[in-house]
Amino acid sequence: MQIAQHTVVSLNYTLKNSDGNLLDTSEGRAPLVYLHGVGALIPGLEAELNGKAQGDKINAIIPPEKAYGSRRDDLVKLVSKDGFQGDEEMTEGMQVQLETEHGPAIAVITKIDGNDVTLDLNHPLADMTLHFDVEIVDVRAATEDEISHGHVHGPGGHQH
Repeated sequence: MQIAQHTVVSLNYTLKNSDGNLLDTSEGRAPLVYLHGVGALIPGLEAELNGKAQGDKINAIIPPEKAYGSRRDDLVKLVSKDGFQGDEEMTEGMQVQLETEHGPAIAVITKIDGNDVTLDLNHPLADMTLHFDVEIVDVRAATEDEISHGHVHGPGGHQH
């Protein structure tokens, strides 16, 4: 079976940046299982996987505009330390979850200056060209439930 809209794909992957540094891998873990065609993967990788089948191996180089986009200065915010709850020590480089008007978001604390905290809401992989090595382990038709829920059920998937 070929990868197409509403197929469930299992794959092993390794992700590196343009310098060859490892960013993420499924090695040592179960394969990544996702529902194809619903935006579960970055657009550039999903496009590269269209029409592929079990056993295929691909090398995909995905530019920022088909991955996590370009960095945006408007996603860097200066906020007051008073707005944070909890007694955990805040440090530069730390990730924090925020409630925004668009729902929860992850930000990285890039600077702490007295009571002022600079948060960067850009995706950590924004502006990066991504290099994927992918091996397709399995492809199957999605169930009606998976299609209606927009995600995979059972092993490797979510259960709601």
